[in-house]
Amino acid sequence: MSKGTRKSVLPAKTHGYEFGGPPVVFAASFVLPIICYLAAFVCNDISGCPVPSALHLRSLTLLKLKEEVGWPHDGVRGLASLKVTGFVLAYYFLSLILQAALPGIVQQGVQLRSGARLEYKFNAFSSAVTVLLGAAVGTYLKGPDFALWTFIWDNYTQLLTVNMVIAYALACFVYYRSFTVKAGNKHKRELAAGGHTGNLAYDWFIGRELNPRITFPVIGTIDIKAFCELRPGMLGWVLLDLAFVVHQYKLYGFVSDSIILVTFFQSVYVFDALWMEPAILSTMDITTDGFGFMLAFGDLVWLPFIYSLQARYLSVYPVHLGLPGIAGVFAVQGLGYWIFRSANNEKNRFRTNPKDPRIAHLQYMKTQSGGTLLTSGWWGFSRHPNYLGDFIMAWSYSLPTGIAGYVVKHGSPVVMSHGDMVDGEGVISGGPVKQQVLQGEARGWGMLITYFYVLYFAILLIHREMRDEEACKKKYGKDWEKYQEKVRWRILPGIY
Repeated sequence: MSKGTRKSVLPAKTHGYEFGGPPVVFAASFVLPIICYLAAFVCNDISGCPVPSALHLRSLTLLKLKEEVGWPHDGVRGLASLKVTGFVLAYYFLSLILQAALPGIVQQGVQLRSGARLEYKFNAFSSAVTVLLGAAVGTYLKGPDFALWTFIWDNYTQLLTVNMVIAYALACFVYYRSFTVKAGNKHKRELAAGGHTGNLAYDWFIGRELNPRITFPVIGTIDIKAFCELRPGMLGWVLLDLAFVVHQYKLYGFVSDSIILVTFFQSVYVFDALWMEPAILSTMDITTDGFGFMLAFGDLVWLPFIYSLQARYLSVYPVHLGLPGIAGVFAVQGLGYWIFRSANNEKNRFRTNPKDPRIAHLQYMKTQSGGTLLTSGWWGFSRHPNYLGDFIMAWSYSLPTGIAGYVVKHGSPVVMSHGDMVDGEGVISGGPVKQQVLQGEARGWGMLITYFYVLYFAILLIHREMRDEEACKKKYGKDWEKYQEKVRWRILPGIY
């Protein structure tokens, strides 16, 4: 390997701070976990969503708040347990075993600065199907009392905590290990261009090493970033949704159309991503970003536990949409998915085979760097049409919760039948129940929880689009300015 090639293994220079720099990412390292805990405690099946004290801040007391949120009797220690830790570690180990044991497609990633390419094995789809088939068999044999669903519901907060600890531990591990990356190494290891600023907090958050890998006995080599991207967290999202569906059935004796829609849409999104797993090789997460706390926490904690908030809400307060409501939500989801998938397929087909009859008619411009940029079709509509589809789909996850918010009132057992109303509001059925779930004064306030995903996702997509734009300016130079003249709009023509 030549001297020049060895130098290219390490970035020649940094490209400055992103995400507001060290102060913001340092704060985010603590604020993000707090948000997850707030969502878990403030919206619950004990007192309401949000808890009553949140609506009466003047009379709020710490003792009353602890009672309403279900704070563990043993305090902070109750946020985790050895039993739950063992369960989560076993789940991760199973994911590793399935990746190694099941057959899959082996494909090379994009060319690294060193000129080398890493190999990736893709079988996340079959791995997830295997796990869900096992869950299906268990549910068939044991019904809604199958231990997996009960365990998830009963230990929700502990599951959240353990995954947080794993995310922090992974971030620390890959940060420490990144200092062993040497020029000319035979394992094709490189540092990420934006993760070696020299600021500990920033580099730990963003990620110093581009594609950290680890080798286990028998299992073999695992790409940590690719593994976390589509395996434990994505499947965990579906498992959480299903546990919430089962809980609603156990509580009320039926499964509402709203929770079915939310779980179906989110499962389609997950399995679409798993089926199209090789497409991650061209994403910024894989090609550009290092693996640090940002991706570790996002993949393993934020995605499964924040993205499943709607199903968790509906498991306690069922919403009946009816045929008009179902049709409306399906229309939103269908439009978003059509834009998202067709735009991504168009791009991937063009990159793979520009002569493919399905995209051969598209116009494009060549760049001085040797690349090509689509200027017609979806990518002539806007520079990031897939983000528009993603955002529209986000609404279909929250709309089934309606004007959200509920209060849990505990009392003597009463017998209700399907569809009966309590005080003209809450729906309770399935025999004797010891609590009534009403909207009451909480109506509308619960939307801060169930529609949080839409707001967050809009911010995420706009920020991601801004990062994409900056990266493309550096990559294509003046050609990008010419491209912007041809394709004026960033995401939605006429608006942004």
